[in-house]
Formats: sequence, structure tokens, C-alpha cells
Amino acid sequence: MNLALVIGHATATIKHPTLKGWKLIVVQPLDARGKPDGEPQLALDRMGAIRSGTVMISSDGAAVSEMVGSKNTPARWVVIGLADTK
Repeated sequence: MNLALVIGHATATIKHPTLKGWKLIVVQPLDARGKPDGEPQLALDRMGAIRSGTVMISSDGAAVSEMVGSKNTPARWVVIGLADTK
């Protein structure tokens, strides 16, 4: 589990069947000090994350597979919570 900043969203005219119904967002993983940690990532979101919001993301393959309902998904990151940073 990592904290990440939502920096945008992605639009896809064609998606892998396992991604149907999922909102795709672009997130910037953060380190312990809240600074960028690595490259931005594409994440699946059903939590309603907003731009400039902080979210909790996970790359646990079993969790992602269970959430999308298939072990044959190209998804790696998924939003598992909205962080209250205030």
C-alpha cells in the first residue's frame, strides 16, 4: 500500500474486458515525506478520487484480480482508499 497524489485521469476508447466499468486515473506515488516517488502510474478507481486528492493505492496482484473479477487483467494498481490529509 502506498500514498499517491491524483494528477489526472485517462480516457480509453477501447479497454481490456476486465477494465469495463472502471475509472482510470493517473497517480503520482509519494514517499514518506510526501515527495514524488518514481514515475506516475495508471490506477483503477471506484472510490471517487478527485484531482489533487491523496489516495491509498495497492499493487497486490491477488487483490486487483479479485476486484476486477479475473486473474487475466493487465491492471496493476488500484485505489483502495481516500486519504484524509487535513
